Amino acid sequence: MDNLSNRSLGELFGDLGHDVARLVRKEIELARVEISGIASIFARRAAFIAIGAVLCLAGGLSLLATATLAGIAMGLSPLEASALVTVVVLAIGGLLVWRGLAALRQDTLVPTETIKTMKDTAEWARLQAS
Repeated sequence: MDNLSNRSLGELFGDLGHDVARLVRKEIELARVEISGIASIFARRAAFIAIGAVLCLAGGLSLLATATLAGIAMGLSPLEASALVTVVVLAIGGLLVWRGLAALRQDTLVPTETIKTMKDTAEWARLQAS
């Protein structure tokens, strides 16, 4: 490390400016990495919700088919089969939506590490300037 007493005030402020610029670039890089991770988690959770919603829609359509079959043919066999499919599809779809929403509620969608380091950087820069 250079002897600080041998360097001019301009050199010291120049170095400080370079260090702060490098630190800000690193903060931005950290924010990108952290937000990318958050987006990846969000995309996985959204996929669960979307799959569950599609299955619930299919269950709703099957329920309509069940009601139609009940009205047309009062025979027990087609109605029971259609009702069973409807219940299973709705249960699976509802479970997927519930799991996706529960997991999404547990995830932190705020770049906490970036916020912390930016506060630390601001404090460090304030101390360096004084």
